[in-house]
Amino acid sequence: MSRVLLINFLRFISLIFLQVFLLKNITLYNLSTPYLYIMFILLLPFETPNVLLFALSFLMGIIIDAFYDTPGLHAASCVLLAFVRILFISITVQKEGFDNEPEPTLSVMGTRWFFTYALILTLAHHFFLFNLEVFRLSEIPFTLSRFVLSSIFTVFLMLLTGFLFYRKRER
Repeated sequence: MSRVLLINFLRFISLIFLQVFLLKNITLYNLSTPYLYIMFILLLPFETPNVLLFALSFLMGIIIDAFYDTPGLHAASCVLLAFVRILFISITVQKEGFDNEPEPTLSVMGTRWFFTYALILTLAHHFFLFNLEVFRLSEIPFTLSRFVLSSIFTVFLMLLTGFLFYRKRER
């Protein structure tokens, strides 16, 4: 159990540093910004208690908020992401079959499941984040284009990261 804890702690720290010091400065035409830090919430083990999941999601979001100067936007979006994650996993996964590999990674769950998982959760996070950020009906076309393009960019980076750290499943 300590190995899983160490891996998740290092993932938490590295994704925060990556988001704050590198990805914060990457914007494509002021329309697409990758938010790879949400990958931490997506890759938490299946058996993570819901209270801990919500607490870690809030902590991740509030730390990103501190660096982005957005009071509570990322924290609220991450908590919503944790809620959508719980719903998605409860609908699609039979938890009894994954005792050895309890994480929803690309190598464990497969490409199609992970792509669907990452896409749905990223769309939920980004939709809530961008609508909460703008909160004006006059900005709907700009907000929707930012939402779609940022989601595509983020999911692409998640899949790229998943394939870089892909481990062949041993049967």
